[in-house]
Amino acid sequence: MPHRELTHYAVSVVGADRPGIVAGVTGALFRLGCNIADSSCAMLAGEFAMILIVSHRKPFTKANLIEELKPVCERMAMTLSVRHLPLGEEDRKETPGEICQITVYGADQPGIVYRVTNTLATHQINIMDLQTKLAGTEQEPVYIMLLEAVLPDGLAPEEVEQLLNGLKQELQVEISVRIVTPVEL
Repeated sequence: MPHRELTHYAVSVVGADRPGIVAGVTGALFRLGCNIADSSCAMLAGEFAMILIVSHRKPFTKANLIEELKPVCERMAMTLSVRHLPLGEEDRKETPGEICQITVYGADQPGIVYRVTNTLATHQINIMDLQTKLAGTEQEPVYIMLLEAVLPDGLAPEEVEQLLNGLKQELQVEISVRIVTPVEL
């Protein structure tokens, strides 16, 4: 299937978690003849969120997609968003540079995500994935944040750890940075 004959969309669905969300949304996409090129789904507290990059042969419109997905989402009380992706934006972008995992672990408090991600952004470190969760007890909550990031050329993981040392002290959290070596299949 030649690439230029396709049109691509980013579809996101968010709402209270329950069984059948993924099946309902992907069933509607299947009925339309859409292909799911990329996807991510997660349950956050009691909410479920999914984002999909879908493609379909031209001519096909955003209105076609919404018309089929809207009733499915309404039945499940989910919020739907659809965005057309201009040519070239649908391609998976390989970011040059070392991929590293940054782990933050400590007492829960406001500002951990902002302070860490702002420091990374200031140094042109691109976040590819970020996950957080609360563990521990209600009396002693522990905040865990895992980031996958791409380091710009010339920046070593040890330097990133040094950049985050001030936050480690201020927020009284543990922060570690390690290179994630890609595995060839």
